Amino acid sequence: MPSDDFPLLVLASRNVKKAAEIDALLEPHGIRVKSVSEFGDIPEVIEDGSSFEENASKKASQTALEIGQWTIGEDSGICVDALNGAPGIFSARFSGDNATDASNNSLLIEKLDGVPTSKRTAYYICHIALSDPQGAIRLNVQRRCNGIIIDKPRGSNGFGYDPHFLILEYNRTFGELSPVVKKCISHRAKAFSEFIPRLIGTLEDEAG
Repeated sequence: MPSDDFPLLVLASRNVKKAAEIDALLEPHGIRVKSVSEFGDIPEVIEDGSSFEENASKKASQTALEIGQWTIGEDSGICVDALNGAPGIFSARFSGDNATDASNNSLLIEKLDGVPTSKRTAYYICHIALSDPQGAIRLNVQRRCNGIIIDKPRGSNGFGYDPHFLILEYNRTFGELSPVVKKCISHRAKAFSEFIPRLIGTLEDEAG
């Protein structure tokens, strides 16, 4: 299927930085993506699932039903082994309903006070779900990226917990790595590397 024939995809997220990362991953394949924020007064999806998969699927399905377009739902977060997997699905609102990146990071470091570096292992999770325009989930993909949590933030790239998430192989945090490198090794990049061929296959099958 020529790229011009791919239907528009909607990203069920109002996170501008996340939307930019995903757009950069899909653009080379000729897939057009618009954030749900470009579609007017679409209700927020309540993320009350018990897993990344449930939240991603709910966002994709409910948004697709509202808009009538193929929709990507993405849920991601950081899981810290010393905190029994927290913040996990609550990563974005770890420090409360009015959470910011700064307040979330501050709480994370506070909870890890006294935990030695060797016990600060963590991983980012990214789950992607694809809904057809009728709200049926057609694809689910989940991948992860391993690292450790450091006390002092390093770097200004990325968002969320990136300045505290150290990739041992590079001795750099996600906040220090260039977007080009992060585009290759991050949890989101890994998930989309698996998702994109399956997405294209699904859309081609749908077109007949």
